[in-house]
Formats: sequence, C-alpha cells, structure tokens
Amino acid sequence: MSKSMGFLLGCSVAFISVLANAAPFAYITNNASSTNTVSVIDVATDTIIATITVGTHPVGAGVTPNGARVYVANEQSASVSVISTATNTVIATIPAGSGPTGVAVTPDGLHVYVSNLGSNTVSVISTATNTVTATIPVGTSPRGLAVTPDGSRVYVANGTSNNVSVISTASNTVSATVAVGSFPVDAAVTPDGTYVYVVNDGGNSVSVIATATNTVTATVPVGSGPGPVAITPDGTRAYVGNLGINTLSVINTATNTVSATVTVGNDPEGVGFTTDGRCVYAANGGDNTVSVLNAATNVVVATITGVGPGPGGVGLFITPGAAPAGCAGAPPPPPPPPQSFQPIPTLNEWGLTLLFGLLAMLGFRQLRRRKLN
Repeated sequence: MSKSMGFLLGCSVAFISVLANAAPFAYITNNASSTNTVSVIDVATDTIIATITVGTHPVGAGVTPNGARVYVANEQSASVSVISTATNTVIATIPAGSGPTGVAVTPDGLHVYVSNLGSNTVSVISTATNTVTATIPVGTSPRGLAVTPDGSRVYVANGTSNNVSVISTASNTVSATVAVGSFPVDAAVTPDGTYVYVVNDGGNSVSVIATATNTVTATVPVGSGPGPVAITPDGTRAYVGNLGINTLSVINTATNTVSATVTVGNDPEGVGFTTDGRCVYAANGGDNTVSVLNAATNVVVATITGVGPGPGGVGLFITPGAAPAGCAGAPPPPPPPPQSFQPIPTLNEWGLTLLFGLLAMLGFRQLRRRKLN
C-alpha cells in the first residue's frame, strides 16, 4: 500500500475549544490496527490530555461551530461516534453507510455530511437528533468533503471517478459534477466561498474550482503523494500534506503557486489551523507525531509525541479558540512600545498640586506685607 493510500484510509484531526474564550484542543483520530481511539491535545501546552475509544478504524472528524461536539467517522464499523467535548466521552453512535470516511459540519451546526467510501453515498446527519435524515448518491469512492461558508453547498472529492460532486444542501441532491485531476482525495473551501481547492493524489496536483461557475480555473503542482488540504482563516494560503516526501506545500492563493515547502514528520496525513491562523498542526501517520508550525514563519516550533498509532486527517477541523502567544514553542510576540503620551494626573495628584500652589501664594503675600511694613 502506498503512503498516499495510507492517507485515504487514514485518520483525522479536529481542532476545537469547549468555550469561545478557552484555548483550542486538537482531536486526532488514530486508525492503526486495533487502536480505534482519538487523542485530545491541549493546544495551549501541546500535551495530550485524554484518549477516547471510538469505533473501528476512525478516519474523518468534524466539529460543531460551538465546539460542543466532535463527529468521528469509523470506516470499518460503518458508524459515526459523537464525542462531547465537555466530558471527552462518546455520547452517541450513529449508523452510516459503508466505509464512512470524510466529515463536514454545516456552519449553522445543524447538519453533518459524511462521505461513505464503500457505498458511494453521503449521509446527512441531524445534530438535533443524531440520526441520518438523508442519503445522497455521489461519485465512486468519495473521501474528503467541504461545506461552503454560507452552508448552501457541499463539495465531495470522488477518488476513483476523478471528479467532485456538488451537493445542494437545500434539496440534498447533486446539482453539479466537476471533473478534476487523478484520484481526488480531499477538498477545502476558501473563507469567502469563492474557490474550492481539491487535492489530486494520483496527479500530485491541486485543482482550483471557482464556485460561481463550478469550473476548474487553475491546477497547481505540489509534492509527491498529496493528501490533506487546509486553508488559512484569512484565505491567503492553502497547506497541502505530501505523504510521499514528508512535506507541506504552501500555496499562495492569490497566484496559485507554491510559495514554500516545509519538512514535517513522516506521512503528514492531517493539516489544520487554530482559528486565529497563528498555528499549523500536521498529524504525521508514519511516525505517530504531530508537527506544530508557526504560520507566520513556516517553521516547526514543536513536535508532539504520544498520540496513538497512525494519526492523520480527512475533513475540515477548525473551531473557535485562540492559539497561545507565539504558537506554543515559538518566541512570544514583542511587548508593546512604551507610551509616548503623559498620563493624566489622579485626583490626589491634582489636590496636592492645588495645595502647594495655595501655600506658595500665601508665602508670597506674607513676604510682600513684610516689605511694605
């Protein structure tokens, strides 16, 4: 089995925070044989704080916008585990199609779309009831999928049919099919919703789809065996994990060219950002580590060990929560410059000034009287 196929059957990372003001957590699925767990990383300290048992061969993960739940696709048990982030326990298990792989949550948090690799369908889950409310036929071997920011469409990468199915969420039907490169495996939408970046594992490239026309407007060459893709919160860059050469390709979305290549751990199967865009997390399925990058410099500032065997990533995995200053291992930002203005005197300071002024005036009058006498 190739390294890139390891991504296709691989696991996922999900960044979440329980509270909007809390530091985010990374929920990383571990899919190696008989592991069947999710490792929880506290992004503030880059330490593992919990390990959660889920279904068999967990692959994709997606989080609700409020950070309260994580939905994990269990490929070999044909189910989706629902994790409560308040307790880090599984609170529900939902039957899905054959071989569930990718997970994407709608921006309103009401529905979860899960690609089923074995049955060539997408299951639609209601988060209110944790039940499947619709099943949508798509292309063959669907894998990664992504929802537009307005929640109106879902783009599904169909591996063996070399195309992308566009689902209208209003009707839960396929409204368009877009031909892309060879063996598409993952997709990510820009924050403004104008473009979709689709990774083609077979062609070592990324197809850029304009959502206004559902046509490919650019093809970007990347490294060998590309798998996961994630776009920065400001939409300026797309990061692609290259499993064949253990790197991340950084695509400038303004020019659709690779502006940097960053070496990380073995087989980067998952890529994601904290919501402020300061930190990049790459889950390395080949050496069971997670690389932490400072997004401003594209320098690896920490390597997290102790996650389960076979960590990786399929799906969109960022939710609210600010990263630590300087992205954990990076130097903290410089202190603010000194104030150039004079501080306003306090009431006590004004009183002392007035008192000294009165005393000086009385002293001056006393001296004047002596001179006159």
